Amino acid sequence: MKLILKELSKKMRSIDFTMLTTRTASGALTSRPMSNNGEVDYDGDSWFFTTEDAAMVAEIAADPIVGLTLTGDKGLLGKPGIFISVEARAELIRDKAQFVAHWTKGLDRWFPQRAETPGLVLIKAHASRIAYWDGEDEGELTL
Repeated sequence: MKLILKELSKKMRSIDFTMLTTRTASGALTSRPMSNNGEVDYDGDSWFFTTEDAAMVAEIAADPIVGLTLTGDKGLLGKPGIFISVEARAELIRDKAQFVAHWTKGLDRWFPQRAETPGLVLIKAHASRIAYWDGEDEGELTL
């Protein structure tokens, strides 16, 4: 399992965005693009910055189960294309020390005040299940 997770982590680095899916108060599913931090080795935890007024913050507070989907043009073992689906439990973090620990330069574009941005929230999505499809290869990991 660790070998497959390590290979998926390598492929995820080349994917710029993931779609983060939450459930609205009415029960509908809603997705939005979030930056996939390719500078970090993926270990089952994904980290996203947003602000307190984003609808997804209230949605996660009400129901922490989220979905992440990623697609890329480079598959495992040189095969074309990869598709990754992650089921995760999200946690809302409002600790500035955690903001600093997970900050990367690319975030300055959206949050010029960095960790001091008013209303900043860090979302930690801890994967419980990862499914992937890569040409002829497919699999599922339970973490």
